[in-house]
Order: sequence, then structure tokens, then C-alpha cells
Amino acid sequence: MFLKIKKKIDKNLSGFLAKLDKDYSLSSISPILFNKIKDFSLRKGKRIRPILFIVGYQGYKNKSAAGLYQSALSIELLHNFMLIHDDIIDKSETRRGKPSMHAMFDNYLAKNKKAKFNGNDLGIVVGDIVYALAINAFLSIKENFGRKEKALRNFVKAAIFTGSGEFIELINGIKPLNKLKKSDIYKIYDYKTAFYTFSCPLSTGAILAGVNKKEIDKINAYGKCLGRAFQIKDDILGIFGDEKKTGKSQTSDLQEAKKTLLIFYAYNKSRKKQQVKIKDLLLKEQINKKDLALIQKLILQSNSLNLAKKDIQNLIKKSQKILDQLAMKKSYKKALNNYFLPLLTQE
Repeated sequence: MFLKIKKKIDKNLSGFLAKLDKDYSLSSISPILFNKIKDFSLRKGKRIRPILFIVGYQGYKNKSAAGLYQSALSIELLHNFMLIHDDIIDKSETRRGKPSMHAMFDNYLAKNKKAKFNGNDLGIVVGDIVYALAINAFLSIKENFGRKEKALRNFVKAAIFTGSGEFIELINGIKPLNKLKKSDIYKIYDYKTAFYTFSCPLSTGAILAGVNKKEIDKINAYGKCLGRAFQIKDDILGIFGDEKKTGKSQTSDLQEAKKTLLIFYAYNKSRKKQQVKIKDLLLKEQINKKDLALIQKLILQSNSLNLAKKDIQNLIKKSQKILDQLAMKKSYKKALNNYFLPLLTQE
């Protein structure tokens, strides 16, 4: 089911971008602006957010409204907006195997040494434009006006929450490890990952379908459990995963001094001597493979990896219990399980 939906989303994304140029003449305003947005948007991706948007809608409604798939693109474009700005903050040079947006502009500006601005400046502007395009895409669906307004407010909430999650993650970056609570880390996971990746797409689609508040609350709770589990899994892969499979450097989280659940457990389950080593690692300007090997050792010695995996298992159980209670069509609930369970349980 997910693969079939994804193919339709990819097709609609190409069509949306072509219509976008026709409506706003972006290629006439600036060919480089339009081409970079098109290049970034059409890169291969899982499209999980717009897929969940469709699942949230079709899981409760028998007939789809016109413009549903174009409206679902809004959550993918919101994701792109987040990625563009996130890459600037994290100083990431690549995204999906190609240069990040600001890196593309840095390459373009390399020919002009006199420019008083850089790729970051242009990337911020393009990110803002992509966010506006996301709103534009959302409005495509031909649905009940009241539900459409309510769903749009839910969509905007995702932008507010994700930005807030990014903000508190940066603030927590300067907070001493001994002052950090587990609830602080889950708060980041909930706002930065869970709501806009899982809860928002599903609940926005369901709101458009006319689902009641009680059911929406259950959907959001399900999304929160999935989001937390996926973020913990991502933290584990960030330190122990195969770089060829993850497409992400094993040292990147350490380089950014991210205070993940793994780091939290490792610090709090270690003796003072090991705690000092962990703090020193997070303060280093440049992380190397030796540092990575050390943090892996400290995590394993403190049993933190097993604790994190246990949290994932508990979150999976909780999410499945909530999913069973949803009034969503059985075929769509089965599709959710078939897609997410293998991703969360595979080593």
C-alpha cells in the first residue's frame, strides 16, 4: 500500500513543481532559484510524511476529495523547509547524497569572490519560499471549509512545534549533562520529530476526513510513541550504524554535541571518571574515529544501549495498543504495522 501511495506522490510532486513555475513564473524571476528548489524537492526520499497524510485521510474515508495528493505534498515541502534550515544550523554539506541547499549556493558563489553574502543567506531565503509553497500545496484539496481550516491550523502547529524543538535542542546543548533530565530529551523528540513526522501527517489527514477530537487525540498519542521510538533508533544508528546504509557519518551526532538518550544514559549510568570522559568528548571541536570508539565503549559498558533498546520495545508495545483502539480501517492499520515494525525492530 505504502509503495503505491508513494508512486502517486512522486508523480504529483513533479506536476506540482511544473504548475508552480506556471503560476508564479519562478524560472523567469530567477532560473537558479527555481532549479535549486526543483533539484532539492525531487531528490529520492521515503516520502513517509505525505504517505501518512494520505493514510490518515483514506483510513477513515471511502472516497477521496479532489486535490488530496497535492495537499499531501504540503507536509513533504514543510519537511524540505526544515531540512534546508537544519543543514545551515548543523553546518551539513550534504543532504540525500547530494550537496545541501546552502552548499549548492556556496558552489554557485565560488565564481564570485566579491559577494557580500554566502550560501547560508540564500539558503535561508529559499527555505522561507519553500515553506510558503507548502501552504500553497495544502490549499489544493477540495474539502469541507471548516475541516480544511482546522487541518491547516494543525499543519501550522507542526512548523511551530518543530521550530520549538530545534530551539530547545540548541539551548539544551549548553546545559550541563548533570542538569539534564530524561524528560528534557523526550520533549525534544516529541516536538522536533514525533509531531511533524508522525502525529501531524496522520492527524491532519484525519481532520480533513472529519474524524472527531477523541480519535485525533489517539492518533497523536500513537504518533508520539512512534516518534520517540524512531528517534531513539536513529540515535543508536548514529553511533553504531553502518555509514553506507544510514548515509550519515557516525561522528556527526558527537560533532554536534547532541545530548541524545544514549548519551544521557551513558553519563548517568557511569562512574565519575567515565562521566568526565563523556563531557570532554562533547566539548571537543573536532571528533575523530578514536573518539567514536571511546563513546561506543562507554555506552556499552554502562548498559546504555540495552536500556535504549528496552525503551524502544516499550514504545512499540504502547503504540500497537493505541493502534488497535483506532477506528481506522483495518487494512490501513495493518499497512502501518507492516511498514514501521520492521524498521524499528531490525538490528
